[in-house]
Amino acid sequence: MLLDKPYGMTSNQVLQRAKYLYAAAKSGHTGTLDPLATGMLPICMGEATKFTSVLLKASKSYEAVIKLGYQSTTGDAEGVITKLSDAANIRLNIEDCKSMLRQFVGKIAQTPPMYSALKYQGKPLYNYARKGATVERIPRAVSIHYLQIKSLSGNELIVSVQCGTGTYIRVLAEDIGKALGCGSAYLISLRRCSVGCFHLNQVKTLGMLEEMNLMERDRCLLPIDSILHEFPSVSLDKAEAQAILCGRTVPRNNTKNPMDHTQQKNIVRLYYQQFFLGLGEVSMCQSIKPKRLLSDSYFAKQDHNLLSRIC
Repeated sequence: MLLDKPYGMTSNQVLQRAKYLYAAAKSGHTGTLDPLATGMLPICMGEATKFTSVLLKASKSYEAVIKLGYQSTTGDAEGVITKLSDAANIRLNIEDCKSMLRQFVGKIAQTPPMYSALKYQGKPLYNYARKGATVERIPRAVSIHYLQIKSLSGNELIVSVQCGTGTYIRVLAEDIGKALGCGSAYLISLRRCSVGCFHLNQVKTLGMLEEMNLMERDRCLLPIDSILHEFPSVSLDKAEAQAILCGRTVPRNNTKNPMDHTQQKNIVRLYYQQFFLGLGEVSMCQSIKPKRLLSDSYFAKQDHNLLSRIC
């Protein structure tokens, strides 16, 4: 389920609401958004929770509204705001900003903010920050795939960002403010526009789901393998599917597979008669072993004859 997280709710609150609406026994979101952020929050339910790591690692894009010349204790509008400089007096223009922001594209080092869920001695950093304490944080490498300016009006800068996992847009906003000579900056608002191959035009709001009946809600769900399209697919015959579901390795020496032979491990989507079975791992000698499979109970719910046809 692709949800449009509303302003002011935590990601977990949205998750719990979706879990209730679908009466899901298992559920999990695939990347936390701060309460003040909005936008795409993919929710995995049931057997899809086995594959959440794929979306957790996926690149994400955002639209960020940044206020230059100010500093926030939290990096966003929730913190205590202090004015540092008047961006208008620095005479910023879009071309200068574009030139300066090129330094942030590629692999850069970021120091995680104190107001984050990263753990220190078993406790989230925000627990220390709320008590006025600061702990040493080690800078880490993150990837910014692109960073484009959409507009600049006075001291408000709107940018589009596509980045890899682990990137803090609040920290990026602060670093942009420093690089532009404004002392610092903070996020006025943040909206996540995409996660992996999914985009905002696919999302539903909680309000929309609450107005639907159960059948209408079910039609909003995407198939499990929709989050796994980065992996090539392999169709198995009956004997191969039987072996895989029993945890055995399947030789594929005489079958063409779209593998990258420079890598020792390759992950593929496994299918039997167009039914998604799970993920497999292909060795250099082209044998496939099961890596993460769907459960028998899932197959029974989808097609009660599927397992009998295989076994």
